[in-house]
Amino acid sequence: MSKAIFFKILILLISLLPLRSIAQEQLIKGVVIDVDNSFPLPGANIYWEGNKTAGVVSNLEGEFEISVVDIPANLTISFVGYQTSVRSITEKDLNKTVKIFLRPDELSLDEVLIQELRPDQNIRSLETGKNSVPIQTIKNIPALFGEVDLLRSLQLLPGVQTAGEGTTGLFVRGGSADQNLVQIDGAPVYNPSHFFGFFSVFNPDALSGVELYKGNMPASFGGRLSSLIDVSLKEGNNQQIHGEGGIGTISSRLTIDGPLFSENSTFIVSGRRTYADVFLGFARDEEIRNNKLNFHDLSGKAVFRIGDRDRLSVSTYQGRDFLGLDDQFGLGWTNWVSAATWSRNISDDTFFDLNAYHSRYRYSIDFDDPENGFEWGNNLSESGVKGTWQVNRKGINTYWGFHSQYYRFAPIELIPAPGSNIQGISTNSKNGLLNNIFAGTSLDITSKLSVEAGLRWGLYNQLGNGVKYEYEGGIPGPEAEVIDSVRYDRFQNIQFYQGLEPRLAFRYLFNDKFSIKSAYNRNFQYVQIASNSSAGLPIDRWILADSYVNPIRSDQFSLGFFRNFEENKWELSVEGYYKTLEGIIDLRNGAQVLFTDNVETEILSGRGWSYGVEFLLRKNIGKTTGWLAYTWSRAWREIEGISQGQAYNPRFDRPHDVTLVLNHEFSPKWSAGLTFIYTTGQAVTFPIGTYLADNQQLPLFSPFRNEDRFPDYHRMDASVTWKNSNKGKRWRGSWNFSIYNLYGRKNPFAYEFREIYNDDITVSPSDGPVESSRRGIVMTYLFTFLPSITYNFQF
Repeated sequence: MSKAIFFKILILLISLLPLRSIAQEQLIKGVVIDVDNSFPLPGANIYWEGNKTAGVVSNLEGEFEISVVDIPANLTISFVGYQTSVRSITEKDLNKTVKIFLRPDELSLDEVLIQELRPDQNIRSLETGKNSVPIQTIKNIPALFGEVDLLRSLQLLPGVQTAGEGTTGLFVRGGSADQNLVQIDGAPVYNPSHFFGFFSVFNPDALSGVELYKGNMPASFGGRLSSLIDVSLKEGNNQQIHGEGGIGTISSRLTIDGPLFSENSTFIVSGRRTYADVFLGFARDEEIRNNKLNFHDLSGKAVFRIGDRDRLSVSTYQGRDFLGLDDQFGLGWTNWVSAATWSRNISDDTFFDLNAYHSRYRYSIDFDDPENGFEWGNNLSESGVKGTWQVNRKGINTYWGFHSQYYRFAPIELIPAPGSNIQGISTNSKNGLLNNIFAGTSLDITSKLSVEAGLRWGLYNQLGNGVKYEYEGGIPGPEAEVIDSVRYDRFQNIQFYQGLEPRLAFRYLFNDKFSIKSAYNRNFQYVQIASNSSAGLPIDRWILADSYVNPIRSDQFSLGFFRNFEENKWELSVEGYYKTLEGIIDLRNGAQVLFTDNVETEILSGRGWSYGVEFLLRKNIGKTTGWLAYTWSRAWREIEGISQGQAYNPRFDRPHDVTLVLNHEFSPKWSAGLTFIYTTGQAVTFPIGTYLADNQQLPLFSPFRNEDRFPDYHRMDASVTWKNSNKGKRWRGSWNFSIYNLYGRKNPFAYEFREIYNDDITVSPSDGPVESSRRGIVMTYLFTFLPSITYNFQF
């Protein structure tokens, strides 16, 4: 589709907006609240008695607006797992916000919710490639070390794959991990993991919800190619102090929320810390006792309601990891994210949101050695402001706005210790400014056909302070000589890029139970990782688009079929996609990118493509809930200079992926969960022989990349939860018993090619006489049968 044609369509759609009527439609405004903890209930159904089909659904804050009928009249409010409420509405309710409290229905076991939206939302919405996973569902999934994890739960959805055993890195529809925009309350998180990727930085007790976009991403979001993981911090209740937490195998957590100054302001504070280092202190080996291994995270949010139309929220997150080995080596990394959002109801159908944020990521390594000691550190940050206007009228929703982002990538510095033989290294800083404007609209063309169109325009400048190197022949490379360098002053323009990102989606509703959807998305990405690892490491090198590294562009086409059965008890979806990538980068063989100031000499760029089919069968209601997902997909790269210019698979290409998630409620006290995962082994390059150099046998690799594979990966996890009675008790506790890798599968984490002495992989030459030596392959695996126990509580 050409730009001119797309603009004509967008202008036509916006021109269909109806003029505002002089006579305003009367509305009843209200909020649906849990009577026990005063939390808002998103996704509650509200309708006038006797007219169920013309109802509305409460938003993420539990708020709703519904057109007035002849009053007095009865308004019915229902929410799965809660007792239905009927409220009589009279004239006096027209000029105020009606508060409706719902009481949990503890005796209803056949209404276990797996999603927070209306039951047929998957059929009626325009969204393709979007998944919403309620926090309660995430908490019911068996977890590694009993540590409930948001990102690992998303790996169980179709189209989402992982880097390997225990890690939280996500690869969505053939994209690398850095192509995912992970944000919390609108602010990006550059390293969303603890413990080298084993746990995510998100404490589930502090979250209200998470949404994953992997297909039709709204025009109001951009900057990444593969997915948006939109995480929202929970708001505190405005009635009383409430708390919850847990004591687990390796960490404990506590969350407290309540009113701040009055019922118009609330707060929530959440903290989590591991105590793995506490157990190390009891070890008999002194070297082990002196090691340190821990992480913590803290988050908080305050919300202020200013009058009937304005709302201000301020949120922050701080997390830190540290690994120390015998006071000689230390590695730590820190995330610090802050965001503020002002929301205003301009009128009954017009809304404005202004979001400002700052996100900083820093890592440092210290090596205490008299001869080779050093300190190595780096930090990067992104600051942004985003404004969005939205108009919601009958059948037509329109939004527009702006988003400005400033990137600051500080110099990488290697500072030698006094007397060290190490040479100091310092790179130049990198700075970038990305300005975006966007607009979009969705409307119902007929009762069956709906369309959504959007456009995002990004204007990117690489800015000084900075240095641009000139190479002989004009092309950077390991052998290319630097013939000149040009220094740019602060905020001076070095390089400019711009790109239009159209979005278009259609939905055709055959009936209330079956629909077909299609979508097209274009995205540009101006920041990415240059790394030899696909798993995601704390020291990965982030780079900005510059004179030699172009932004990446992706175009994705998707088509999906959606069908519900048995009054929305079951849902079935089949989605296919095809994605192309232009300007994708990969590293040369043997590339070194951590310390070089000429990172462009280690990078090659080309094109890529991926395609696949995703199948999801999901049960939403009943004593047994869960889903079965299957994905068939392929990912390819073609880059001159790699694999002799032939197409090859990135490491995360895994053609077959199967996940099964089951939860069963036996009684109000007992429940159980089970997950099963099967996936094709990751693509790797194994040696094809050896060669002798300096009296050492070194592995010889094929010029073709990733032609081999690890063995197929599969694992089953299980958990059982017991909770005490909920009737009238202030303190409520539960015990969770879980087993990771139920049948003890030894899934490979890594392979090492080395000398094996005396046919024993644990023997080294210093252990005694060497009777035999041979070159061999040693497999490393992390976990087999791993039980854990967690005590969770609320008060």
